[in-house]
Amino acid sequence: MSKLYNPSPEVLKKAHIKDYDKLYSESIKDPEKFWEGIAKELSWFKPWKKVLQWRYPFAKWFIGARCNIIHNVLDRHIKSGKGDKLALLWEGQDGKERKFTYKELNDEVSRLANGLKKLGVKKGDRISIYLPRLPEQIISMLACAKIGAIHSVVYCGFSVEALRTRITDAQTKVVITADGYHYRDKLIKTKHIVDEAAEGIKSVKHIIVVKRANNDIDMKQERDIWYDKLVKDMSTDCTTEEMSSEDPLFILYTSGSTGKPKAVVHVHGGYMVGIYATLKLIFNISDDDIWYCTADPGWITGHSYITYAPFILGITQFFYEGPPLYPDPGKWWSLIEKYKITKFYSTPTAIRASMRYGAEWPQKYDLSSLRILGTVGEPINPEAWEWYYEHIGHRRCPIMDTWWQTETGMQMISPLPSMPLKPGSAAKPFFGIVAEIMDKDGRVVETGKGGFLVLKTPWPSMLRTLYKNKKRYKKVYWGEISGVYFTGDAAKKDKDGYFWIEGRTDDVLKVAGYRFGTAELESAFVSHPSVVEAAVIGKPHEVKGQAIKAFVILKQGIEKTEELKNELKAHIKKEVGPIAKPEEIEFVDTLPKTRSGKIMRRILKAKELGKPVGDTSTLED
Repeated sequence: MSKLYNPSPEVLKKAHIKDYDKLYSESIKDPEKFWEGIAKELSWFKPWKKVLQWRYPFAKWFIGARCNIIHNVLDRHIKSGKGDKLALLWEGQDGKERKFTYKELNDEVSRLANGLKKLGVKKGDRISIYLPRLPEQIISMLACAKIGAIHSVVYCGFSVEALRTRITDAQTKVVITADGYHYRDKLIKTKHIVDEAAEGIKSVKHIIVVKRANNDIDMKQERDIWYDKLVKDMSTDCTTEEMSSEDPLFILYTSGSTGKPKAVVHVHGGYMVGIYATLKLIFNISDDDIWYCTADPGWITGHSYITYAPFILGITQFFYEGPPLYPDPGKWWSLIEKYKITKFYSTPTAIRASMRYGAEWPQKYDLSSLRILGTVGEPINPEAWEWYYEHIGHRRCPIMDTWWQTETGMQMISPLPSMPLKPGSAAKPFFGIVAEIMDKDGRVVETGKGGFLVLKTPWPSMLRTLYKNKKRYKKVYWGEISGVYFTGDAAKKDKDGYFWIEGRTDDVLKVAGYRFGTAELESAFVSHPSVVEAAVIGKPHEVKGQAIKAFVILKQGIEKTEELKNELKAHIKKEVGPIAKPEEIEFVDTLPKTRSGKIMRRILKAKELGKPVGDTSTLED
């Protein structure tokens, strides 16, 4: 039986939505009416003639409307007198600070937008952005959107080959990068990576370079230009381009475990409505909030909930350049104290990494400004949830455990602050969203049983297609189970209608005919007092089909012994069942993770089975 945490009277009093069930029921009865109501809270150049055109599996939202996401991100705040409000607070890994009011941010965006136009960038051109977490990363994205160019942000940890693939596929006209940056103690030579990646690609006309590390770089005459030189004499007046609601805003590449990265296309109108509604209602946004999302704008979380939604809502946002736990495990907590952060959104992996160093680190800092916490990226195990709730939120702050994807654009399943919370559950679908658990034949599975998580109805911020590949879009997302969007995640639903995400379907293990989600098994390991983090994989087994092997990180000071391995096997047998008892346990000091915090189980599996590990360019270490 799951523990239930009811919202405090204070949280309930301040909640935007006090009765989820009533509004959810209304939103499902008439989703178009619900989304139209949300859309009317935003500013449009010209209204829509029709809310939704659904020609399975292709959707169009707010048909006939003219808009631009930047009109809501910046223009309307300037017009309404919010220009002097603090929009962006940035701190570098070196402690340097930069601040921008909404007017100052607008000026910077307009200067770069005019600079891009001077370089010949037009509506529909693709711009690749390969920058570390600097204000210029956000400014570059906003400047592209302002003039109708399509940005393709490539995470700054990607290899030359990964960047080259994305530049080639998008037929990029301009690349925006930095000379270099420091990640912990290491100098990353970004300009050098871009030079190699762009070599011989004819579409690339210019490379714009932000000064950050002041390392030596090659500047190619006529092609390369310093960012500060480009924007120096540019006007702060730049008209925001009027776009169709269905005009592309960005391409974002998301790779599966194999095959060519998928180029997800999101558009101005519906995407804007979806991310605005979710951030506002799930995180109960108020005008005095200081928002801190620890993601990188190179991922969808950073697109939706750093670059766009917080500014659409007109709040102040904190943005940090450095990695977590550096220079010490108290870094994030010190930033929350210093900048009086009210809403904090991070990953389960980062929370588990902090747990490893003990509660004494957050205890050094005043975290009383916090009102709501959030997680994203993968399921959070109940033990990490409890630690987060106890030691970061001090039992005051509800945790919004959000499930969504690059493809969905916005948060899809999540609690609201006014809801009872179950540690480890993403709770219920957002308004207008119909989610279900099905088997591979499209039958709804019984309550409590695992199956495939699917979405049954269209939503405004859904991907419109895969760039230049409608056939793959149909096959990957709509071809697995007829009539529904296939998320690729395994999940189950309990008797209260709460969803429990079990991990990617290709991570689900089948042992002697029984299905186990990696999240369930890893959570069972972490519930042991000696364990801080675990990853499990399946290995071929001639009798069981698959056998379970676990890679386990122990808490500091715990000795790695055979007795402890046997104790852990017995613990899993007790917590999950005798079939789930692992064949092997290996104690490790680290796990292969992306810099966004996801465990790369495929790398563990490939190494274990002696197979090629594939592209490791997104790995943290």
